[in-house]
Amino acid sequence: MPEQAATAGERTPVPVSSLPERGRVYSGGYVESITVLPATDSPRFTAMVEDREAAYRDPSSRKPRARVRLIWLGQRRVPGVEAGTQLAFEGMVSTVGNYPTIYNPRYEIIGRPENET
Repeated sequence: MPEQAATAGERTPVPVSSLPERGRVYSGGYVESITVLPATDSPRFTAMVEDREAAYRDPSSRKPRARVRLIWLGQRRVPGVEAGTQLAFEGMVSTVGNYPTIYNPRYEIIGRPENET
């Protein structure tokens, strides 16, 4: 039986690799990269997010990684969202340009305990 997407009320994150093609999801992962557009373009901030386990994968692996694109329209920056940040996020996912994409997601930055580096 296929894995079902978690709703925000359940608060059980769905792995990025298991996101549905469409629907509301609650998920999380690490920001792999961000895109900052030139000032002449309309404001939009984009972050590519990988599964939580992506930080522990072999970097030399040639397997494609599961990613989701988070786009904040009307924003040039989103405070605290930068490469390496762990996020939990929620929103409506749809496929845009071969990537699962969530526009204007709700998000939470997940901090590390003080004793971790």
